[in-house]
Amino acid sequence: MFRIVNRLIQWTGKYKRRIYIGFFYAFIHSIFAAIPIMLAAKGLSAVLDDWGGVKSLESQDIWIMLGAMILAVLGRYLFSYLRAITQESVGYEATADERIRLGDILKRVSLGFFSKNNMGELSAAATTDLSFMEMFAMNMVNTVVNGYITVIVLILFLAFYSPLAGGIALAGVLLSALFLHLLEARSHQNAPIHQKAQDDMVESSIEYLRGMQVVKAFKQEGVSIAGIRKAYNDSKKINIKIEVEYMPFNCLHLFSLKAASIAIVAVAALLTYNGSMELPTMLMLDMFSFMIFGSVEAMNNVAHVLEVIDATLDKLDGIEHADIIDKDGKDISLQNTNIAFRDVTFSYDKVPVLRNISFSIPQGSTTAIVGPSGSGKTTICNLIARFYDVDSGEVTVGGEDVRNMTCDSLLRNISMVFQKVYLFHDTIENNIRFGNPSATQEEIIEAAKKARCHDFIMALPDGYETVIGEGGSTLSGGEKQRISIARAILKNANIVILDEATASIDPENEHLIQQAISELTIGKTVIVIAHRLATIEHADQILVVDKGQVVQKGTHQELVHQEGLYRRFITIREQAEGWSIV
Repeated sequence: MFRIVNRLIQWTGKYKRRIYIGFFYAFIHSIFAAIPIMLAAKGLSAVLDDWGGVKSLESQDIWIMLGAMILAVLGRYLFSYLRAITQESVGYEATADERIRLGDILKRVSLGFFSKNNMGELSAAATTDLSFMEMFAMNMVNTVVNGYITVIVLILFLAFYSPLAGGIALAGVLLSALFLHLLEARSHQNAPIHQKAQDDMVESSIEYLRGMQVVKAFKQEGVSIAGIRKAYNDSKKINIKIEVEYMPFNCLHLFSLKAASIAIVAVAALLTYNGSMELPTMLMLDMFSFMIFGSVEAMNNVAHVLEVIDATLDKLDGIEHADIIDKDGKDISLQNTNIAFRDVTFSYDKVPVLRNISFSIPQGSTTAIVGPSGSGKTTICNLIARFYDVDSGEVTVGGEDVRNMTCDSLLRNISMVFQKVYLFHDTIENNIRFGNPSATQEEIIEAAKKARCHDFIMALPDGYETVIGEGGSTLSGGEKQRISIARAILKNANIVILDEATASIDPENEHLIQQAISELTIGKTVIVIAHRLATIEHADQILVVDKGQVVQKGTHQELVHQEGLYRRFITIREQAEGWSIV
């Protein structure tokens, strides 16, 4: 238990000093909590003496004791308040820092990290797990540490009046701690299982919502909801199983506390009966024992919560220790935008994708990359943008190895337009502004006009202030694509990467998108992945990629007169689209 508490304290980082100060306040609070009980016992003893004919309580004494009790109560609540304002906000502040830290880490890991990890787990880590930490982390620390501080102080007071009662209390606390330790060990085994069940629920829910269009189209609502129901039922069964496993340890923990409490009451009563202890002292010891074991009993309620927190910290550590590709890069200003691949080899999870490829892309030129699906076209673009690092060889931009540059300084020079466009749940204006956060509204409108999307934006009820659904779900594919091009135009980077930007677009939208792309690529170094002849035939060079290698290279006119993959590709396009080469 204390291992997890210490781990939590270390997790808070720069805020842990405030936690230690809070512990000091809790110690003083515990002393003040005991004082009124001792004063009450002293007053009761004096009253009993008066009843017995021995005058020992004066009016002045009563007022002094009442004043001392009031001061003790005020002191107790003062230090409780000081502890609260010192410690309570730490959980929220540390969690806010963790969210920022995770965001910074995730933007610097390779894309392979996201393909290897379950999106439900990552989503849960950044949302529900951190919300759980925010709500309960400091509460658990306070319950355990402040609880044991109270226990130690009260056992010392108890032992001062009766060493035997103090020894019984200590034995009861130690025995209950043993059962708590056994409960913690079992919780440690179950925490990852519980955590995975929670992650599976999140993943099932996300998948169901994201795939709603497909679910409805194929009328598979029953099948899909069955998957969610299974995840929820599995979680329920696991939670019930865990609770059943905890019951014996909970019962033994509580039994040891109750037995020790009864023993102290019995000892105090026996000593009072024998005349070795006054009645007020007996009552005071009984109250101390109830306070001690009440504090320890509360520990039982936090043991399994601490183990869930421990599993959450393990998950967060796994993310924080992910391989970061942007560790030692420098902020470099490029003098040109020449791009070169030199003997580049790359693999996904040890499966080769690119094999010793070499080529160069001169500044200001347009290079088209064509090839079968899975040949490595998109991988080439991802390596230029350093979404991944090469296994061997080097990729240079402006004569600089991209591994020597920070991702920010590299990506300042690159605009990317993808086939699958992602727009944020925000206004159209802010989605375009994403390309340049400091852009004025006039610059945004100008970019939209160049991207051929100004007219349809103005036709919307709120124009540029129209809020679009997550992922751009309220817009057509062509409209989303043109907004993404406007975003790239606004960024005005010197390198433009187009990954199947006109695929799956109807002819009318394709014409508008081609016009928008022409505006985007003026004077730029352009890399385009495409299969449409209109997109690639005017490229300065065409790279034909197959099975991870560049098998042909040249202009359209050169390649159509060569036997090879490119000519076969063109022939297939002829047959599919009904045009011929002149």
